[in-house]
Amino acid sequence: MTARTADRSRYNRATAHLDAPVAVVDLDAFDANADDLVRRAAGKPIRVASKSVRCRTLLERVLARPGFAGIMSFTLAESLWLARAGFDDVLLAYPSADRSAYAELAADPKLAAAVTVMVDDPAQLELIDAARAGGTEEIRVCLELDTSLRLLGGRVRIGALRSPLRSSAQLAELARSVDRRPGFRLVGLMAYEGHVAGVGDSIAGRPLRSRAVRLMQAAARKELAARRAEVVRAVRAVAPGLEFVNGGGTGSVQHTAAESAVTEIAAGSGLYVPRLFDNYTSFRGRPAALFAQPVVRRPGVGVVTVLGGGYPASGAAGADRLPVPYLPEGLRYDPQEGPGEVQTPLLGAPADDLLIGDKVWFRHAKAGELCERFDELRLIEGDRITATVPTYRGEGRTFL
Repeated sequence: MTARTADRSRYNRATAHLDAPVAVVDLDAFDANADDLVRRAAGKPIRVASKSVRCRTLLERVLARPGFAGIMSFTLAESLWLARAGFDDVLLAYPSADRSAYAELAADPKLAAAVTVMVDDPAQLELIDAARAGGTEEIRVCLELDTSLRLLGGRVRIGALRSPLRSSAQLAELARSVDRRPGFRLVGLMAYEGHVAGVGDSIAGRPLRSRAVRLMQAAARKELAARRAEVVRAVRAVAPGLEFVNGGGTGSVQHTAAESAVTEIAAGSGLYVPRLFDNYTSFRGRPAALFAQPVVRRPGVGVVTVLGGGYPASGAAGADRLPVPYLPEGLRYDPQEGPGEVQTPLLGAPADDLLIGDKVWFRHAKAGELCERFDELRLIEGDRITATVPTYRGEGRTFL
């Protein structure tokens, strides 16, 4: 029996009393993945990316483990909700234009002490001030550095379109703007190298592309390490009390942790290990989050149809954004249909051993986006469900 076959047997036994669709998190795999992140971080604290988890219970579980500290959130409304729930260190990873949430933040000492907002433009400071509605609490601010790799004199850009701030002079100037402005305090600097942390470098069947990605990432790490150190020196000259410098992501934990300028690492997807993280040479995680769909039809030999399953991930549309049939091994999509909104045909020899009502287990392409489809996660230890916990959606919270 292979490890995957054994996992399928465990998950089927644990959920035998439940009808699919159902979503599970294997806590043994989740905890092992957390341990691996801590090992790779080499003593630097890991700030957990909430968008990759989207379940308060599991955020609490991982933050209770040594090596983890703080949350990286994805909206200001979510940040305030988490702070009210008792999370006392929440870094908002993206600028916000939520005026009502800024008014709440500026009016509440507890929220203002717990939440740090992201800024990369003086206009964002103007918006926050205009939204205060009389609130006088000091707003904690983090600046974001553009990490993209520029080649051929800047004509080629590799990396996400995020912050417009690239140079130490630009960051220092915005730092001075924050410092001069009453009601704000600069506490952090963030630089997320998504083209390193979020791009697999070992793509099955594509050795030349994989080598090209590895060469690009090696060049990007070298360039960014030097530039990030320079930026940190420039910003600290303006704000000596800078509390943290955040960098990295699941795919680059050990590389980013090796930079002396970085004080903490961001990671979250590495806890669930969705399918997009199968193509890395830097680590090997265990799939921890899965969902099951029920077999509802048997159209012919070598074919079954499951209910629903069309849960594409965000990003540029493509086959890599689709969930993947995982258990039993050997199933694949019908290329003419793919995963559908209400039904998904699956092809392959294992289909002939599946009966009406049996479960087919899938892995989502990305991590927390799975939780936008399910109200609950069933937490599995061994072959038993030991808890049923709400996702953000199950708590009535869909922030985007």
